[in-house]
Amino acid sequence: MKFNQFNSLAVFRDTVLDILLEDEAGNNLPISIITDSKSETSGSWLMATVTDDLDRIILIALCALPHNSIICQPLWVVDDLAQILNSVEFLASELRRIKCKSSGVFARTDLADRFADAYFGNTDNKVKTSSVCMKLDTAVSPEIVSGSFRQLDERDLSYAPAWERAFCIDCNIPLYSPEESIARIKARIGSDRHYVWEDGGKPVSQVVYGRDTPGGAVINWVYTPPEFRGNGYASALTAEVSRLLFERGKKFCCLFADADNPVSRRVYAKIGYEDVGFFRQIQFDKDL
Repeated sequence: MKFNQFNSLAVFRDTVLDILLEDEAGNNLPISIITDSKSETSGSWLMATVTDDLDRIILIALCALPHNSIICQPLWVVDDLAQILNSVEFLASELRRIKCKSSGVFARTDLADRFADAYFGNTDNKVKTSSVCMKLDTAVSPEIVSGSFRQLDERDLSYAPAWERAFCIDCNIPLYSPEESIARIKARIGSDRHYVWEDGGKPVSQVVYGRDTPGGAVINWVYTPPEFRGNGYASALTAEVSRLLFERGKKFCCLFADADNPVSRRVYAKIGYEDVGFFRQIQFDKDL
């Protein structure tokens, strides 16, 4: 096996993009990072592949340090257990060798667990968050729910940062500072990316059209405050935003849902979203 590290984002993108696009929905995160980035220089990024003796790519690793490392496999490798185990152990040893400093790993569930075990040993004491990637191929008419949706505007700055913080806590992801959160939300005003469901003139749920892949759109930051849950607001809003994205030419929509929360998954399943893969994020308590 060979560890190949890249210094050019353009060269890395040309090398791995077609492989990632074989599972465009499941690989939406690394695809959006390497296709949406405005920078053509790697800076402190980790961009690497592991190739076999036939020079075929068997693992792809990407990390905008110091964030989580994203690890992906080509579809042809998925059922080759021996190849997976050998390549994961090899990648872990190479990342230790180059002293890669990442806060954790994100990958399909089995791959994330195997990599973390290969690098640190038993990972029972690490923080793990499980998610499922869900995909919608055709717009579905939502059930009739009280209220309507609109774009985010200046009125929403009074509560939207608190909703973002609550979402981060619910999903066990790093919190933004109040200043960062306000700046992020202000940047979405007028961008046609952040939507709110209102009922009786009161905001009750939000959805963000977060990023793109060449053929699809990724929905995220779906949040309904606890006091408004159980009324179908999130399903209705997600369905409406998905419909808009299909009207704009997207071939599919996808999102990540909490794999351990059946209620969350039902919100999306009832409007046609289907599971396409299970993922795990593992946060390390020391540098990767």
